[in-house]
Amino acid sequence: MKNDNLKGQHRINEQIRAKEVRIVGDDMEPAVYPIAQALRMAEDREVDLVEISPNAQPPVCKLIDYSKFLYQLKKRQKEQKAKQVKVDVKEIRFGPQTDDHDYNFKLKHAIGFLQDGDKVKAYVFFKGRSILFKEQGEVLLLRFANDLEEYGKVDQMPVLEGKRMTIFLSPKKGMATKKGNAAQPAKNDKKAEKKADAE
Repeated sequence: MKNDNLKGQHRINEQIRAKEVRIVGDDMEPAVYPIAQALRMAEDREVDLVEISPNAQPPVCKLIDYSKFLYQLKKRQKEQKAKQVKVDVKEIRFGPQTDDHDYNFKLKHAIGFLQDGDKVKAYVFFKGRSILFKEQGEVLLLRFANDLEEYGKVDQMPVLEGKRMTIFLSPKKGMATKKGNAAQPAKNDKKAEKKADAE
């Protein structure tokens, strides 16, 4: 059932319409065969003739059990998906008249998010008549981006959508340390310093 969504993506056996095909495989040299001969070869080996590159001239096929082929394909997709790094988007909300204490508190959180390899979506929410302070909100977000320049880059400058003005930032390359891996060398350095002081 798991491979059902992959079925139908490849022509097999009599579904292949080309007059000749190039057959590749682990146990044979690539070579071009008439389709009738290729089908006989598949039948003799009790496997399927699977078209893996239909746009090639001639199309490229493989002699393999189709169920096994789908399983290998699914497994490869799963491995590729596992290698992809998941990036979370962390939201930070400001008011148009955020004080310095609250600003610095949120700035510290944003630095932590970027160091963890996460993206940051910061926005100013304008309630009621506070929309009159939209320029003040834009200045706040630009200041925020400037203070984070060492840790992240701006993906999108401040944009006003409804009652929200939003800015997006991504971590700089080499910044992602996911779950505190970068903190380890610093601890070792401190231990080395203490040892040096003791000597």
